Amino acid sequence: MSSSADGGSRPPQEVAPTCSSLFRAVGLVTGDMRLCREWAERQAAGVRLLDWTFRGVAQVVFVNNPLSGLLVTAGLFLQDPWWALSGLLATLASTGSAYLLGQNGGATSAGLHGYNGTLIGILMAVFSAKGSWYWWLLLPNVFLSMLCPVVSSALSSVAGKWDLPILTLPFNILVCLHVAATGANHPYFPQADMRPKDHLHPANDSAESLDVARLFLSVPVGVGQVYGCSSPWTGSLVLLALLLSSPTICAQAMWGSAVGVLSGVALAAPHEDIYSGLWGYNSALSCIAIGGVFYVITWKTQLLALTCALFCAYMTAAISKLMSVLALPACTWPFCLSTLIFLLISSETPAICRLPLSAVSYPEENRRYRTPLEASEKAPLGRDEVPFGADSSCSEALCH
Repeated sequence: MSSSADGGSRPPQEVAPTCSSLFRAVGLVTGDMRLCREWAERQAAGVRLLDWTFRGVAQVVFVNNPLSGLLVTAGLFLQDPWWALSGLLATLASTGSAYLLGQNGGATSAGLHGYNGTLIGILMAVFSAKGSWYWWLLLPNVFLSMLCPVVSSALSSVAGKWDLPILTLPFNILVCLHVAATGANHPYFPQADMRPKDHLHPANDSAESLDVARLFLSVPVGVGQVYGCSSPWTGSLVLLALLLSSPTICAQAMWGSAVGVLSGVALAAPHEDIYSGLWGYNSALSCIAIGGVFYVITWKTQLLALTCALFCAYMTAAISKLMSVLALPACTWPFCLSTLIFLLISSETPAICRLPLSAVSYPEENRRYRTPLEASEKAPLGRDEVPFGADSSCSEALCH
């Protein structure tokens, strides 16, 4: 008697469609949620703006997924509702400004004109000495966020000559501009004191006094610090958002943050700075950028990504000290400078070939270029043939 007749297991022909439907359902909410984006474009303006806003929140960590943005927003509310509200309002202002200025529609709908606004809104609330729910702060918050597309467009005109991304440079420029213009003693918008501390290395900060449990916890906290948050719960939600869209980005964020934490220990940084994730977030962003977003992920680019994360950690130490002399925050300057340096390298190795910006997507999607990379690396070169990857034609070859 067959198993289907006595109530046993379902036959393979019934199980297969079930698995197929499950995979399709998972595919709807992972990656860049392209179908959701196409559906939103056919809806009312409010729905489109909501989709663009949550994509902008997620684009801070190179993720183009509104559900991931929603998870990150939940983490922000868990850390501080005022920070979350300020970040969302800034994202809306930046995205709306880009739309009114007639910026590229595809970039706007992907959240690329929103993520710098997100960081401006959150970090202005973090740096404000007035604390939470100081409503007057929303005035410079919205104004600077609306300037984001202007600064982004200007920087893109220059960076586009080398096919480079502008990353979070608009955020760095505008926030440092605001902090420098106001300072700690401003009557309306005072900033937290960012001057150098006289006790950079407390006497009790030694290798023996390291709290191993907090050291491990500082890895997810470092990922959360990308959004200025020190709560491990917020960091966990950010990692969950990354995992939902791209497991590769999630792994690279963990690797990068871990490299930053270990570098902080090696450079004898204050333990509280390490525990609070301040040594992890720049390295996490650098590792994500090099390890699968702007390069196709291979074992060689993985090593390159970890090297970039280590270089970024050293740059974090140097830039933090230099900026503190000017009473300015380091923001994500270390990430921007280290990543741009590693994106400008030239190599005759096909496996270390940078993707053109027009082809950049999430790492799993970028892997479709891996086959031509491996094939070109194994193919013998003719006497007069230029090595694949020797110049910018490498990126062009990947697109054909």
